[in-house]
Amino acid sequence: MQALELKVPPALLMLLFGLMMWVIDHLLPQLKQDWPWHFWVARGVFLVAMTLIATGVYGFRVAKTTVDPTQPENASSVVTSGVYRFTRNPMYLGFLLILVAFMVKLANPLNALTVPLFVFYMNQFQIKPEERALLRLFGEPYSSYLRKVRRWI
Repeated sequence: MQALELKVPPALLMLLFGLMMWVIDHLLPQLKQDWPWHFWVARGVFLVAMTLIATGVYGFRVAKTTVDPTQPENASSVVTSGVYRFTRNPMYLGFLLILVAFMVKLANPLNALTVPLFVFYMNQFQIKPEERALLRLFGEPYSSYLRKVRRWI
């Protein structure tokens, strides 16, 4: 399964999972729930997601390191400040929350099955390979960071 490692950009993966949710919603509309609050909850979660993504990108830009998730070996530094004090992957967490927001907006509970699949794929084929590459590149400083800060939240 190494062939999948670092191949699909996470933003594209998020869009593919969102498309999967949309397809599920349109193939099984009878499962839709009538939640009067779902639109507002979806908006709130989406705003949190966009904030996480923006602050994550900002942290990388300030550190002058790459934001290209398919080539972690091009990183020039370990970013441990800002939002990176709380999560090692704020952009990926933001993508996950965008999917959660979309799931809530669609109000189709079957879409909840896609969320753990996204997390599994990201852990196996994006995050773990990134972590291996960054450990090779930065050694103990990155290893110490891994021990102190959680992968997602």
